[in-house]
Amino acid sequence: MLVSALPASLDGLKLRAELAAALSDKGWQDVTARLAAIARIKAAIESGREAAFRKLDGAGGGLEAARFLSGVMNAVLVAAFDSLAADAGKVAEGISLLAIGGYGAGELAPSSDIDILFIKPERASKAQKEFLERVIYVLWDSGLDIGGGAVRTVRETLKIANANIGERTSLLSLRHLAGDPAPTEALRQALWDEAQSSGPAFVEAKLAERDSRIAKAGRSRYTVEPNLKESKGGLRDLQLMRWLAQFLYGADAFERWVSSGLLTINDVEKYLRASDFFWTIRFHIHAIVGGKDDRLTFDIQPEIAARMGFDDAEAESAVERFMRRYFLTAMDVGSLTRLVCAKLEADHRKSRPRGLARFLPENDGLDEPVDDAFALVDGRLDFVDPGMIEKDPVLLLRLFWAASAMGADLHPDAIAVVGRNIRHIDDDFRSDPRAVRVFFSILLDSAAPQLVLRLMTEAGLLGKFLPEFGSIVARTQFNMYHRYTVDEHTLQLIGLLREIETGDHPLDHPVATRIVHDIKNRRALHLAALLHDTGKGKGDQCVEGALQARAACTRLGLPKAEVELVAWLVRAHLLMSDTAQRRDIGDPRTVIEFAREVGTLERLNLLTLLTVIDIRSVGPGIWNGWKGQLLRDLYAATRTVLEGDTSSDGEAEIRSLLRGQADEARAAFREKLKRVDDHFAQGWIADLDDSYWLSFSEADRLRHAAFVRAARGRGDLVAAAARVDKRRAATEVMLIAPDRDRLFADIVAVLANLGASVVGAQVSTTASGEAFDVFYVQDAAGQPYGFDRERARDALAERVRRAASGSKTRVTARPSQPLTRRAAAFTVIPSVSIDQTAAETATLIEASGRDRPGLLADLSEALADSGLALQSARIDGYGERATDVFYVLKDGKKLTDERLIADVKAALLTVLTEEEARIEEKARTRGLARARASSGR
Repeated sequence: MLVSALPASLDGLKLRAELAAALSDKGWQDVTARLAAIARIKAAIESGREAAFRKLDGAGGGLEAARFLSGVMNAVLVAAFDSLAADAGKVAEGISLLAIGGYGAGELAPSSDIDILFIKPERASKAQKEFLERVIYVLWDSGLDIGGGAVRTVRETLKIANANIGERTSLLSLRHLAGDPAPTEALRQALWDEAQSSGPAFVEAKLAERDSRIAKAGRSRYTVEPNLKESKGGLRDLQLMRWLAQFLYGADAFERWVSSGLLTINDVEKYLRASDFFWTIRFHIHAIVGGKDDRLTFDIQPEIAARMGFDDAEAESAVERFMRRYFLTAMDVGSLTRLVCAKLEADHRKSRPRGLARFLPENDGLDEPVDDAFALVDGRLDFVDPGMIEKDPVLLLRLFWAASAMGADLHPDAIAVVGRNIRHIDDDFRSDPRAVRVFFSILLDSAAPQLVLRLMTEAGLLGKFLPEFGSIVARTQFNMYHRYTVDEHTLQLIGLLREIETGDHPLDHPVATRIVHDIKNRRALHLAALLHDTGKGKGDQCVEGALQARAACTRLGLPKAEVELVAWLVRAHLLMSDTAQRRDIGDPRTVIEFAREVGTLERLNLLTLLTVIDIRSVGPGIWNGWKGQLLRDLYAATRTVLEGDTSSDGEAEIRSLLRGQADEARAAFREKLKRVDDHFAQGWIADLDDSYWLSFSEADRLRHAAFVRAARGRGDLVAAAARVDKRRAATEVMLIAPDRDRLFADIVAVLANLGASVVGAQVSTTASGEAFDVFYVQDAAGQPYGFDRERARDALAERVRRAASGSKTRVTARPSQPLTRRAAAFTVIPSVSIDQTAAETATLIEASGRDRPGLLADLSEALADSGLALQSARIDGYGERATDVFYVLKDGKKLTDERLIADVKAALLTVLTEEEARIEEKARTRGLARARASSGR
């Protein structure tokens, strides 16, 4: 009855019978019998994997499936080994087969390595070595990934374990499978004896290995494409806790920790829930990719979310809800890891960390508590009397303030106390002036606010004290632009603000470094930084975020004027980046509208700082010199306006001021050039309108003039040149040529075919009918095109020159992008908007859709087909989405024909939707899950 109750693949009895039948009396040496036996093994493995997948149930069942599949593999390996051993007779005596590593711990994923070890006698005979080779070959031929199938003596195994931390770790979970049990027990006892004498050294080495692993995978546990196994807070950290426990305390370590009070039953439940959730994800990853992989990438997240039963909600897509659950689970794992490390310190198994002191100047850490409500226990800060929290809940916040002031880590008991007393944080607590003062002391005075606020977040305290912030904890945005969860992005932003305040980034952020100490409303800036993304998931993130900020600041007791300032900063936090990156700063209307919205120099300084840290904290590679220069140009232009003698609504005065700036630029230009060629200087000044003189710096204008003057001196009607502009992190391409229809489209097409991505373009038509165009281009890696390859830049300039001349040049057709799982994951909804008021003399068209090579060229072609002339262009990207902005004219004027406007819009939408429709159809045909991609920031 017991046998029949077990799955056939798990108890191995059926497989043993099948192997016996397949081999009959011929044995493993017979080729036909061997192939038949291997076929039975393969069938048993496949049947076991299918049964394991049936254990999955929504977002759970993974741990049971992993253990079941491990049991299946036990049965397969034991049956195969025993069958081969029976065939070999006495030759197999003295040989052991062991499970080690994750498999040894009794957990196995569908495509994972099968970690096994063969123990052979110290003086194995030739026949025993040949037997071991037969076993290994059978396992390989059965499709099992057993690596090298390690074969060692006990002595060799111990020697390698002492020299290699990874090998030693894999032996912590050794489990006897088949063969002679004596060598297994000898190895187990030797390892245990060694553990008693070298425990601390092993622990230190293992934790150092973890640090290296996390640094390689990405230090933050909140990167939006985590490695399920290797990232901070992932499966490997769960395994690390178990390995350390087994190494130091034996198999009953968790029970000992519960009995000692370090871990609670709730902690063990967290451990099991996290294991179950992660193993469920891992099974799905292996099934989707068809092999061994632990990366939770964008392309498979939607499908896993669907498989695990996550549905779209009003404010969050299914995939975003799934990933939020992942990150909350990773936070739980982080809490457990801290508990284990603290226990090891208490047992003197590892050295104490420097804690927060490692972020402070040398010797700033204090040895005595700064508050008599707390005490240092084993180098960590703890409550003297947790019962006092009932009378004074503000102690919960004071704990983190004291830890920050002392540069001390928190004791795990203190973290546990915080968790148990979160219930005390209610509306009265949130508005208590004492609590508010402590909170602001942490935010404004801590040397490492990012770290302290993260500890508060992971303890559940910050989100409870500021519910507006709590709504974004572990929230994700499903797009390729954002690299972190919303709360982690915010905390990194706070950290960067502190670094700018301390002067750590003078070269990357010269303006921010200069103005950060000029602002008068530092508290408002820090609050806006902390609350700027709290509107995400609630509609228009800027409008909703301003409402959230206003509510939070009012509750904190800020004066009304400061409340409104914080709310304005949150509402406007995308304004400066959008204006700088998607508008022509040389157009007076752009500066007028931006200056009018900003209003004062103080608000300009505050918004500039918030914009810089917001972009920089999105993720690695998002900030670059091009964006930095655009922001600096906008800041300089707006500051000049705000410092001028104009009223807040004085558009005429502002316009006059801008004309004055253009005239000053002309005068300075002539003064610089008149001794060289005054005739050329006067002609060039007369040729170009105010927009040109407001768009470029003096160095740019002089360089452009030298290029044009040289071309005219050679008698060239058409000339082009390319140079690296390090300040803008792009290659500048200059062109002078007779103006004609389709000129811009032809040039952009050539650039696209050369792999040059246009990030900005300024088109000027001279009074004498020439086009003077400046393009800024980068390569696919976001570096200046041909940065260290002068020949590539020269070739690009020559192709541009030929295209401008109207020469028939060979244009390589841009093939349709192959459909990748990553491309299929995102549904990007195209849009086209037309604005007649944003620019002084041109119609502004904004086209947004899926980014791809050649998109700008195709959009430019559509504009040319409509007979439109281009004045300037701005190109912006947000991961999978591109937003291209064109300033266009028809017969030298804004577009006025409504039918033409409708036709232009339809033509651009056709360009944007064709690619999306192609991807949609292929994704549907291949059955790939898709999710809506957020274009907000």
